[in-house]
Amino acid sequence: MSLFLVIAYLLSKTPLFIPIVQLSERLPHRICIYLLFSAFCILGTYFGKPVDDAIANTRAIGAVLGGLFGGPVVGFLVGLTGGLHRYQLGGFTDFACAISTCAEGLMAGCVHAIYRHRKSLNDRPYSPLLVFVVTLGAEAMQMLLLLLLAKPYPQALELVKTISLPMLITNPIGAALFMAMISDRKSLYEKFSSNYSQRALRLAQRIVGVLPDLNTASAKQMAEILRQETGVSAVAITNRHQVLAFTGLGHDHHLPGTPITSELTYQAIANNQVMFADGQQIHYHCQCSRCCPLGSVLVIPLRCAGEVIGTVKLYESKRKMFLNINRTLGEGIAHIIEEQLVSSRLIQQQNLLTQAELKLVRAQIHPHFLFNALNTITAVIRKDSRQARQLIHDLALFLRTSLKQQPELTTLADELKLTRAYLNIEQLRYGDRLTIKWDIPARFMACPVPSFTVQPLVENALKHGLSQKLKDAQLTIYIQQSQTEQELLVIEDNAGLFPKEPNQGLGLNIVTTRLQNFLGQQAKLNIDCCQGCYTRVGVPLSGENHAQRYIS
Repeated sequence: MSLFLVIAYLLSKTPLFIPIVQLSERLPHRICIYLLFSAFCILGTYFGKPVDDAIANTRAIGAVLGGLFGGPVVGFLVGLTGGLHRYQLGGFTDFACAISTCAEGLMAGCVHAIYRHRKSLNDRPYSPLLVFVVTLGAEAMQMLLLLLLAKPYPQALELVKTISLPMLITNPIGAALFMAMISDRKSLYEKFSSNYSQRALRLAQRIVGVLPDLNTASAKQMAEILRQETGVSAVAITNRHQVLAFTGLGHDHHLPGTPITSELTYQAIANNQVMFADGQQIHYHCQCSRCCPLGSVLVIPLRCAGEVIGTVKLYESKRKMFLNINRTLGEGIAHIIEEQLVSSRLIQQQNLLTQAELKLVRAQIHPHFLFNALNTITAVIRKDSRQARQLIHDLALFLRTSLKQQPELTTLADELKLTRAYLNIEQLRYGDRLTIKWDIPARFMACPVPSFTVQPLVENALKHGLSQKLKDAQLTIYIQQSQTEQELLVIEDNAGLFPKEPNQGLGLNIVTTRLQNFLGQQAKLNIDCCQGCYTRVGVPLSGENHAQRYIS
């Protein structure tokens, strides 16, 4: 039995035991279980002790375990294989042993079927106690079959008296110990997997957003997080030329801001591949100090848009082995950092594009509007100097606001202030032809909106719709609120607020894009047009909480 358990233990270190640990129902795994425990049956017979032309053996363990792990069919086939092997060896108990081995495998397979019906074997394997009881019952059944089938009966009785007690003790204990090995391996595997997953998830949560760009401040914070979570002796982060951050053992001579001296680091950058010096087969030599306590290093290149822009380096001291789990974690960390760098660069490009689009809108507004405003002021200045001064004040406010570098977000109050200044100048041009109505409750004035959202809509209303009416043109700006949303409405009493094909309006497309950047891709201008009657455009508004998340 001891030899049998040693062999079982050695086999448990091989891939053959994976189906047993996982308790899989797949056909290839069932075949593997059949072959493995059939071999156990045959080995159990060969390892047996000859007793009066019979063999006291551990064959029952293979049949019982085969049935428990594989089910009735597999258990029967394992018992049949082991029984036929025993039958060909001869002896007065050959037929009884063949029948009993088949019965043991079938009985254990029935236990498998009952157990799987009542409980999920995928959650946990059988308990050693259950295996002990089943094997004890199988051995008792074998003794009974020997008495019933073996001839002559007096010799069979004498044999059962001799071997029953050792076999009823040894085989159940051996089967229980075998199951204990399986349970221990499964629990160890699950514990290792759980710990690894928890470390990976916790590490991913901590490093997300820490390294938006490869600079000294963010690299220092990232290096400290990596050292805490991986437990390595030291961590360094570099760009292509110098050390950006270093924490842990050797921090007295591995100084941030100094040029890279490690040949491994240069190789990782030049070849775009992971470099590993384990301190045994490949030695790590510190170029900064002969007394450096570090003995191994993993150098992982950081890539952004296919180009290596730096490295992450994990060190272990000369007194510690570099764990494979840390090597795997390190490579995964590098991929997360790369995704952050790519995402950060994309966000920066989107912001630059948005700013460029906003500047383009301003450039479209100024020449046309400024020309009309100056002509209007020239006409008014001789008739009403006070009104002319007000127009100049409104023009100065509009130009100062539009020419100045604006933040991405502003308040609705500031946006309406700019729009009022624009309309004050334009209304003087239209005179009595244009009536403007405002209905904006004070509680909405602090609502955040993207800069230059309302004014382009009002300009389009005047340019494409109201300017074509000879009299009684009306523009209404108000807030409409429902239980789920609120929006700012711009309404003109003519179906011409937009060009014939609204998607071709550059300024309005940019307004839509800026709304989507603020509220998400589902955000859009709500357009309602009745031919010859009105055009209504709704701008979705958001609360302060959404604005805070957008800004952060």
